[in-house]
Amino acid sequence: MLEFIIITIVKLLVIFMVVMTIAAYSTLAERKVSAYMQNRIGPNRVGPFGLLQPLADVIKMVFKEEIIPDHVNPFFYVAGPAIMVFIALLPWTAIPFGENLELFGYIIPIQISDLNLGILFMIAIASLGVFGIMLGGWASNNKFSLLGAVRASAQMISYELTMGLSLAAVFLLAGSVDLRNIIGSQQSSVWQWNIIVQPVGFIIFFVSMLAETNRNPFDLAEAESELVVGYHTEYGGFKMSLYILSEYINMVTASALITVLYFGGWSIPFVDFHALGFNQNLIAIISVAVFTAKTLFFIFVFLWVRWTLPRFRYDQLMNLGWKALLPLSIANLMITALVALLV
Repeated sequence: MLEFIIITIVKLLVIFMVVMTIAAYSTLAERKVSAYMQNRIGPNRVGPFGLLQPLADVIKMVFKEEIIPDHVNPFFYVAGPAIMVFIALLPWTAIPFGENLELFGYIIPIQISDLNLGILFMIAIASLGVFGIMLGGWASNNKFSLLGAVRASAQMISYELTMGLSLAAVFLLAGSVDLRNIIGSQQSSVWQWNIIVQPVGFIIFFVSMLAETNRNPFDLAEAESELVVGYHTEYGGFKMSLYILSEYINMVTASALITVLYFGGWSIPFVDFHALGFNQNLIAIISVAVFTAKTLFFIFVFLWVRWTLPRFRYDQLMNLGWKALLPLSIANLMITALVALLV
């Protein structure tokens, strides 16, 4: 029992540090990618090639003066960003990163908690993210903040429906809602990857995740040209950095989910390391590296989309969700169910 607790605590700390580091360096990647796309240089002063810029940003944010305006509700004003970060980190307790390790006679899953209902747990937690935004927008007592919070809640509710229906098709094909089983159903061949089997479902899921993470072209909750910066208009310093950090953590989570659900997790096309006789621990290390590489690629895709596409109008956002993606996701689910029944 004690060994289990120690192993779980170590995994929690390692995964927390890795996710926070990737999220922090995603801010640098965001600025570098946008700079290259706009024929600029981007951050290059702090550290070699600007690699210490995220550390400088953290120090700057932590030491900024913390101001709580007189007109806000203090408790919920502070609670909003804290809840947002907590909910953004919670799904990582269920994401599997690779094959099991064998250390000191123990088989250690590279996953904090192997839940039978892993993906349903993640969907449930993701649906709570809107509360952090709503609390911040409402507690700010600012009309721009409140409008941004209302937009965010409507947007998340709309696109969670299409996201859930696209995932239901994956469940039907895998015969399970366990994330490891979903990865296992794609291990035998690259042609079993859900991006091949479920291309329409992948497009629906990817667009829904862009909306769920409030990324361009779906950043209507912030919309600087209309709402200043939306629900965090009244925020600054460390509290503002928590909102920004939670957005990047959500982007990393979305990239990891795309890898798990549609791109075979840690599998490499046409390569079976078990059949080649590789050591179990070496297989685990390679699988984690492959999973990380795929996740980083999709983080780049999120950045690429942001600096390529313009922001939608709000009516276009809702029309896309309810009039295009929802009927398409229902049709995709019905066809998948029919094929699964016949095959």
